[in-house]
Amino acid sequence: MRVSLNWLKELVDIDITPEELGKILTIAGFEVEGIEDLRTFAEGVVVGKVVEVEPHPNADKLSVCQVDVGDNARLNIVCGAANVRANIYVPVAQIGTYLPAIDLKLRQTKLRGVPSEGMICSLAELGLEKESAGIYIFSEENLQPGKDVRPLLGLDDVILDLATTANRADALSMVGIAREVAALTGASLRLPKIPEVSIPQDRGWLGLEIADRQACPAYLGTVIEGVKLAPSPTWLKRRLQAAGVRPINNVVDVTNYVLLEWGQPLHAFDRERLQAVAGSDSLTIGVRFAKNEESLTTLDGQRRSLTGQNLLITANDRPVALAGVMGGEETEVHAETKNIILEAALFDPVVIRRSARSQNLRTEASTRYERGVNQVELDAASARAIALLKELAGAEAIEQSIVDGRPDPASRGSIELRLDRINEVLGVVKKEDGVGYIEAEEVEQILTALGCRLEKIEGKTNIWKVTVPPYRYRDLEREIDLIEEVARLYGYDRFCDTLPEKTEPGYLSFDYRVKNKLRNALRSVGLTEVVQYSLVKPTGKEITLANPLFAEYSALRTDLISGLLDAVEYNYSQGNGVLNAFEIGRIFWRGEEGLQEADAVGGIMGGDLYPQGSWTRGGKPAPMSWYEAKGILESVFDRLGIEVEYRSTREDSRLHPGRTASLWLDGQHLGIFGQLHPQIRQQRDLPDAVYVFQLAFDILLTALGKEELATKKFQVYSTYPGTERDLAFFAPTGISVSQIEKTINRAGGALLERVELFDEYKGKNVPEGQRSLAFNLIYRASDRTLTDEEVEPVHQKIRDALVEQFEVTLRS
Repeated sequence: MRVSLNWLKELVDIDITPEELGKILTIAGFEVEGIEDLRTFAEGVVVGKVVEVEPHPNADKLSVCQVDVGDNARLNIVCGAANVRANIYVPVAQIGTYLPAIDLKLRQTKLRGVPSEGMICSLAELGLEKESAGIYIFSEENLQPGKDVRPLLGLDDVILDLATTANRADALSMVGIAREVAALTGASLRLPKIPEVSIPQDRGWLGLEIADRQACPAYLGTVIEGVKLAPSPTWLKRRLQAAGVRPINNVVDVTNYVLLEWGQPLHAFDRERLQAVAGSDSLTIGVRFAKNEESLTTLDGQRRSLTGQNLLITANDRPVALAGVMGGEETEVHAETKNIILEAALFDPVVIRRSARSQNLRTEASTRYERGVNQVELDAASARAIALLKELAGAEAIEQSIVDGRPDPASRGSIELRLDRINEVLGVVKKEDGVGYIEAEEVEQILTALGCRLEKIEGKTNIWKVTVPPYRYRDLEREIDLIEEVARLYGYDRFCDTLPEKTEPGYLSFDYRVKNKLRNALRSVGLTEVVQYSLVKPTGKEITLANPLFAEYSALRTDLISGLLDAVEYNYSQGNGVLNAFEIGRIFWRGEEGLQEADAVGGIMGGDLYPQGSWTRGGKPAPMSWYEAKGILESVFDRLGIEVEYRSTREDSRLHPGRTASLWLDGQHLGIFGQLHPQIRQQRDLPDAVYVFQLAFDILLTALGKEELATKKFQVYSTYPGTERDLAFFAPTGISVSQIEKTINRAGGALLERVELFDEYKGKNVPEGQRSLAFNLIYRASDRTLTDEEVEPVHQKIRDALVEQFEVTLRS
């Protein structure tokens, strides 16, 4: 928001420097991003009267001018402008003047042999226009030569560029800033007087039809006739230019002026053009959402395809404007405009935000509607614009149609505010006589200055009922909001910076410590951590967002594997090999209880485990086998101290049906591990074997939170040798190795230290439906060397358990 200091001084009685004002506003939460001193643009430039003009003796396009700059001084100036002539008043930069707009310091010089003692300036050279066709000629007569030109050109002003927070919609207007400055400085406020305008209501010439009263709570349409279109007066142009708005004509400039003054967007339609679009002299202005395949050409000349998110203004159901964003080209005010329809309306902030974003179009109007304009001052802004149009364009309002669904301001109620709560939150502050707490009188003074009305509650000490002014409804809703205002206006620099009496060292939560433990374990086996967006491109299964920033990121991911596959595919396509990676992140899904979310651990592996040794294979890579990938994952589980069971599964169609296992921990489904399906591998042009896994973090968290895993215990190593035995048998193929290992460990008891499968065989001499398995068993005691007499009974017990439980056929 560009704030003109001259304009601000008309609204609030202040007499402080721009720097002082900027500091006050910054401390109060309005960051001053820059101070632009327009006075420097024409410092040393004075009014000059061109007395004589003669052709240059050595150049056809140059003129030699005698210019009176006061004090009986005449300057000989060579000028190249085609519009220079005698008896005009012009801005003159004298010798020694610096013009920052063109980075030029005037020095005495000769042009084609003729001395030139200054320069007659154009508006571009004074920083008021980007381009100028010639020198600037003052329209005023009988000006005093030698007078400072800055007041005449609006260059006696200073512009403060303020950054306003999203919750302060009122600060996007000069009236809002004036109220804030008055509250901060204690200066008196002088708001523009709104004339009482008497306009016939609903005479039937203009109908209104609002399809969605929530999207458009109020609409004022005013029929105005007899408009005399012309350039705006100088004062209006200067104010718009100071705010960064380009003057167009008196009608459009009035709507922009009221927007800057009151923060209420307005729009003027050419009535005859509306009737032409509507196909009838009888007009009904409508507000509705766009239909499929509708389009509209906006004022910027862009033909826009509309969506169901776009709120429209229509004429007899024909689109003529994007409501709250930008008008339409077909109905804009033009040089032949005689009659207009002035729109003043309220639109729902969310609706306008979605509409503007869907068209990638952000305007001054949409910026204010998105934050929420003041509902109570809609009529005042409309009346102000109508009065200015009558004054500047000779127009007359003949009818006004109104649809008003605004709630009664009195129905909002009040907010209870306690002095004890203020001091509890804000603490000790600096005072003139030392330190202390904010007092009741100071609270009343601050909030009253902000426009609040305070009423003490009977029977309660220092507790008020606070009624918030309408222009602060959107950001003052709770007691804590009022406390923040007290702190802001009291001054953040006046709060004591005392530290708490006791401080405690920080610590990581158990969840975070477990995640760090997981990261260390996964990194130790050679996996690289990646972090990806939880927002993905929708495919139909994900949870889609109602108001996404981008279509490519409009859904929540349901797993980590898809993102890891994309990362590996991109990495591999860039010639970087397979990315062996893991990610710890959040996933989302729809469950029986609605939308749910949880943390998960995902990983992906593939490629050659030992690329440095490819020379032993003639330079050919060796694809990672299923057992090598499983070994990497089991190494992670071993470091975490957990035992995971593998069960064959075909639940994920993206994985190889014969090389996929579901993972189980303490009877709970931990996740899935398997090889990528060959078809998907070919589609993504990946190497021969790629393996993925995904684990449920909450199950890992529960397991790692158990006392025996959370508290590390030292176990003494046995210094005695172990005794090895081999065990071979035929077992049905439907029985998993993990089931067999569990039975062996259970039967082996404390003497059995380790069991390991070292051979599997299917084929000749093996009964149909069975396979040959061979295990190596190690027995060991911590206090002695075991004898055969001690080992043999235990070994036999294992044989018997296998025969009894699985009906295996022993081979040894």
